[in-house]
Amino acid sequence: MSDNLKIGLQYCAPKHALTRLAGKLADLKGGFVTTAVIRWFINRYKVDMSEARHEDPAYYATFNDFFVRELKEDVRPLNDEQDAFCHPADACVSQLGPIEKGQLIQAKGHTYEAVELLGGDQALADEFAAGEFATLYLSPRDYHRVHMPCDGTLRQMIYVPGDLFSVNPLTAENVPNLFARNERVVCIFDTEFGPVAQVLVGATIVGSIETVWAGTINPPRGPVVRRWDYPAEGEQAITLKKGEEMGRFKLGSTVINLFPKDMIDFEANLAPNIPTRMGEAYARLKSAPTAQATDTSSDA
Repeated sequence: MSDNLKIGLQYCAPKHALTRLAGKLADLKGGFVTTAVIRWFINRYKVDMSEARHEDPAYYATFNDFFVRELKEDVRPLNDEQDAFCHPADACVSQLGPIEKGQLIQAKGHTYEAVELLGGDQALADEFAAGEFATLYLSPRDYHRVHMPCDGTLRQMIYVPGDLFSVNPLTAENVPNLFARNERVVCIFDTEFGPVAQVLVGATIVGSIETVWAGTINPPRGPVVRRWDYPAEGEQAITLKKGEEMGRFKLGSTVINLFPKDMIDFEANLAPNIPTRMGEAYARLKSAPTAQATDTSSDA
């Protein structure tokens, strides 16, 4: 099938209906049939089950249980250096670089507006003006839980309705405004270094997007932008540590991070098509916080 035909079919296909159907099928407890589908998926996409907390495909009652499988504790060590931000997901770098004139690079020849990605909030987009962004694509074989790149306190969550195009590299290169037209959940965290955006982008047959504080965000899918604000302090504040899980995809998609001006420099080895592993170094603070000296002297 030609690339043009693949893209054309995506415009014509009933993507929301297919996604609802896929979500229902992925939640079915089909016994040996479910196990057979999981085994086929593992073989088709070369999933490394040796990393999973439960390696036996028969352990998982539904396909979704398998898809959001936990990993063994020791397989994703966390970079705990004070100036290091960590990769939030097992993925592949799609694009990264500066946010120039409010625009992010989608693919060669395609850009889109940060304000559109963030649900139309210009004041929020301004917080990331002249900053940095990275787009991370999660393939079917990847681990699909998303983690925190640094310590942060949740300020706002925004559900933005939209289309459900595939987000694979072919589509990113051919569908204008892809990440700002697809359904997404925008999470804004305040950190000691400034704000950080972590955007979970939906796609065809992505059954749902979940967060650890609110559970399933979609479905249901609605026609309007929805916003939730969270307190910075007190018992209701939601603070997550670097490396803690913050959300997950039931069937794969994309994570986009936005950082403000002069906060970070990405690791030198990062470039499009470079694989990422959750917990490894992602970026460094431009200027690490100065550690206060500890007075260890004692009175004579």
